[in-house]
Amino acid sequence: MRALLQRVTQASVAVDGEQVGQCGAGLLILVCAMAGDTPAQVTRMAAKVSKLRIFKDDAGKMNRSLLDTGGAALVVSQFTLAADTRSGNRPGFSTAARPEEGRALYEQFAADLEDLGIAVETGEFGADMAVSLINDGPVTIWLDDAQ
Repeated sequence: MRALLQRVTQASVAVDGEQVGQCGAGLLILVCAMAGDTPAQVTRMAAKVSKLRIFKDDAGKMNRSLLDTGGAALVVSQFTLAADTRSGNRPGFSTAARPEEGRALYEQFAADLEDLGIAVETGEFGADMAVSLINDGPVTIWLDDAQ
């Protein structure tokens, strides 16, 4: 699983002009299930995201996690994180999980975060979405298979 984390003061996602998910201070998490990903990998990724110390402490240092801050998460599926640009000018996406597998792993990731005590809202899998955010920092972190 790949995830792009953006620390935000707020974020929202809309489908056909209708807001379907939002969060306040916390993380916008763009996720892509990759071919061969397992439920165990997804659970490890959720645990890693929940404990990643990328929020400021009282001294202004990045020393607090999403769990520590009580922040929320907006989880949005984004298969384009699987883009392979090594050949030619048109990205390939053959390394992304098939849609039915991708949906199940995406939904599991959101559920795993909720099980850890994080307030989670989501986008709509497979939809054309408009994502808005105010990046805090900016802080943007790339995770690949819960490194």
